[in-house]
Amino acid sequence: MQLVYVLPDWEGLVADGCYYLVDTGYTNCEGFFAPFKGQRYHLNEWRRGYQPRTAEEFFNMKHASTCNGLERCFGLLKIRWAILRSPSFYPIKTHNRIILACCLLHNFIRQEMSFDPMESDLGDDFQTKPVVEEESITAIDPTNARTNWRIRLVREMFSEWQTSRQIDN
Repeated sequence: MQLVYVLPDWEGLVADGCYYLVDTGYTNCEGFFAPFKGQRYHLNEWRRGYQPRTAEEFFNMKHASTCNGLERCFGLLKIRWAILRSPSFYPIKTHNRIILACCLLHNFIRQEMSFDPMESDLGDDFQTKPVVEEESITAIDPTNARTNWRIRLVREMFSEWQTSRQIDN
């Protein structure tokens, strides 16, 4: 795992197309991207050879995979660099530079070592926390436009995936 793009504390400079990957306890509204409730989600199910049957299951598989990758990266950085495991009392500018330095050193180690024992410590079974159907946050209602955009995106992703599988066969 190498970190490709790290940009701490650049508020206001991030494209409006950015969003947070959240669990099902959050509503799917602008800035939040939640998995579909009532659909398969856990990576273990996908590892057993199960293939998504619906666009929503496919989206949940991609959501879980992305969350897992992000949590693995952050987990590995915290294992490797103790300074990232506790609250920081440094000024924000210094703290941001510490984060960048840790990421750069992480990438340097990955380039110089073909086998990273710390990464193997995470194991293949490293997973995101199980998604628990929680009481939804209802203070922020999803808009019809946001819901329709999400459905179009999910269907397009699923269609592209199905097409790529047909080409490969």
